[in-house]
Amino acid sequence: MTGDALTLMLVSIVLIWGGLAASIVYVARRPENDHMPAGGEDTRVPD
Repeated sequence: MTGDALTLMLVSIVLIWGGLAASIVYVARRPENDHMPAGGEDTRVPD
């Protein structure tokens, strides 16, 4: 495997796993909102 191929592989791995890690950190710091405003009931008639 050439040096160029190794460099591209390492950059790709860092981008993919780094993006996953950043996503996990973001979700951990900003969890889903537990309280919602009143209303929003589903009034559609099922098929």
